[in-house]
Parts: sequence; structure tokens; C-alpha cells
Amino acid sequence: MLDVDKILKIVHLITRLILGGAQENTLITCKLLAQRGHDVTLVTGPALGPEGELFNQVQGQDYKVMVVDRLRRAINPYNDTISYFQIKKLLAKLQPDIVHTHSAKAGILGRFAGYSLKGNWENNLPVVVHTIHGLAFHPYQSAALNKFYISVEKSAAKRTDFFISVADAMTAQATAAGIGKPEQYVTAYSAIEEDDFLAPISQQSRNDFRRKYGISEDAVVLVTVARLFMLKGHDYIIESAKELSKQFANCVWLFVGDGNLSEHYKQQVRELGLADRIKFTGLLPPREIPLAIQSSDMLVHCSLREGLARTLPQAMLCGRPAISFDVDGAREVVNENTGRLIEPKNVAQLIAACAELIEDESLRKKLGEQGREFVKEKFAPDTMVDTIEEVYRKLLEKK
Repeated sequence: MLDVDKILKIVHLITRLILGGAQENTLITCKLLAQRGHDVTLVTGPALGPEGELFNQVQGQDYKVMVVDRLRRAINPYNDTISYFQIKKLLAKLQPDIVHTHSAKAGILGRFAGYSLKGNWENNLPVVVHTIHGLAFHPYQSAALNKFYISVEKSAAKRTDFFISVADAMTAQATAAGIGKPEQYVTAYSAIEEDDFLAPISQQSRNDFRRKYGISEDAVVLVTVARLFMLKGHDYIIESAKELSKQFANCVWLFVGDGNLSEHYKQQVRELGLADRIKFTGLLPPREIPLAIQSSDMLVHCSLREGLARTLPQAMLCGRPAISFDVDGAREVVNENTGRLIEPKNVAQLIAACAELIEDESLRKKLGEQGREFVKEKFAPDTMVDTIEEVYRKLLEKK
């Protein structure tokens, strides 16, 4: 009989360790599982792209990291075939109890490889688990491409013992597309290392941060923390800033992040004459994100597709209200008590919501305080990893 209370051998797979929510979630999971005594290995591809990398965060941790050099985000039959066999070889060598995959590419290759090895060692292991951080199919691409992604995900689902979603919305969308069965899903909100966000910063630190980007101490700052990338919604924020900057002389927008649309947006801002009102920080290390949010007055997030954007609960932990498009899991944290939820692409609603909070400091503080209490336990690392560990144990009990 299998001892479900034993130390587990767990392999996590993710496509790349760039700066991003799925990556931070995975690193927190690996860190806590290792601290709880489990034998944890993280398998990843190289951190390619302008978003920044997180390899520095794996140094000195209690889990092992292995890099599959040809594991890349872009579809490439040659690279993908080599990666699949390299992953399969690693899994056969490690013989884990659990294969836990994250992100689209590693999620597909890792699940096929893990499933192919079932029964190669005792108790018909490994168990295959996949976390849905976001879905590859969405309304903003062609029907043919969506059909392809759904077909691949359905095939991978047949090789998946259980799914963990970062939001209830992800479960609803996946099961509606025929990916897995409802009883195979549980939600575990994507954990945040909360201490840095909950700890207040000094007035001096706030002023110094603002001064660095040419922002006055009395300005009302609307911060956006997101890659400068397609579908992240910066276009709508810039459009709203054109009108709001005429109404409010003391408001400034702060774009935190980098990406392949960085120069495009900077040029657009210059052409609109808004260079003194919309500031760009470029890529900031994760440790500076709490400072950027706490040096601002509210968060504006207009992405058109997310699992559940981590920047929303991060802002709330900092005591800042969030304004967000009503997409995917956003409504699971943003409501009338924590911020403002608005119709996607509706710039008029965006302008109205921003204007309401720019004008009313007491409302901003009230919503921020309520938001902090609402998300504090829900997004705690131990809350997430307790759920994940319980999934592992229940799956192994069935063996």
C-alpha cells in the first residue's frame, strides 16, 4: 500500500522563468513544498525575451533546477520534439511521484511525457497535475487557432489526473470547452509573497521614488504593472489619459514593465503631448514592485486576457484600490468594495471610474483598506500550497 504521508518526489515543469505571474506562482510552490520536506525539482527552458528573468530567485533554494535548452514558448516542431524526449528522459531518471506542469508549452509536453511513463515504476506513478494560469484560446485570435489550441488541450487533458486553476473563471472556461471534467478541478489562488506588500513604506521612500520619475509629491498617480505587450490594454489607458489629463492637472500615469511595444507606446505618448503625464519605469526587479504600487494612489489594469492578474491582489495588499476590465478572474477580487470593475474596451467607463477615484481620496483609502482584508488570507502562500499538497495526497490515496 502506498504511504501518502511520505516525502514526495515532485517535478514541476514550466516553459521559461521570465518575470510573470505563472513563474512567480511556480517558484513559491517549489520553495514551500521543499521547505515542507519534499524532494522537488524544477524543469524549465531558458528565460528568453525582454520581460526579465527569475533565475536569481532559485539560487540557494532547497529544490533543484534543470534547464531544457530547446524548450521554448514558440511552436517549433523540431525544438518541441527534442524537448519532449529530453523531458521524458529526465522524468524517467528522476522517477517522481508527481509531475506538475505550468504554462502552455511545458504543460503539453510535460503531461504527454509524464503520462507516457505511467506504470514504469511502482503504484502506476507518476500522477500528472496541471495548473491553468491562463488559457491559450481566447476571443482575440482566429477561430481556427482557437480550435487548434482547444484540440491540443483536450488531448492533454486525457493525460491529466487533476487540474488546479488560479481562478474559478479558468475552470469554467476550460470545462465549457470540453477540457477535463468539473470534478477534476480545484481553485488555488496564485500566491503572493505578502510581507513586502503589506509592510508600509516611509514618506521619504515614496517621495524618492516619485522624484526618480519626475512625479510631484502631491500628484495622484495611476499605476499599471504589466508587460508592454499586445492585449495588455495600455492603449485604452492612454486613450483615457487624453481626456482625464484635461480634467485633472495633478494626475500622472505610471507604466511599470517592459516589452516589445515599449517604443511604440513611448512614441504615441510623445505624439499626444503626454510625455510629462505618462511615465515609463522600464523593467523593475520584483522587490521594487511593492514600492512602485505604494508610491501610487490606485492601480489601473486593462488587460483583455488573464487568468487572474497578480497585480490586482498585489495592489490591494498595498492598500490601493484597483480598476480593472471585467475579464477572466478579475471579478473574483475586484468589486464595489475593493475597486471598480468595468466593461472590457469601454474607455468611457474607464474614464468615469478613474475620475471618481482621482477626485475622492477618502474613497480610495476606504476601498484600499477593504481590499487588503479581502485578499490577505486568500493569496497567502501557505493557503495555496495547502490546497496543492492536499490534491497530491488525495490523488496518491487513490493509488
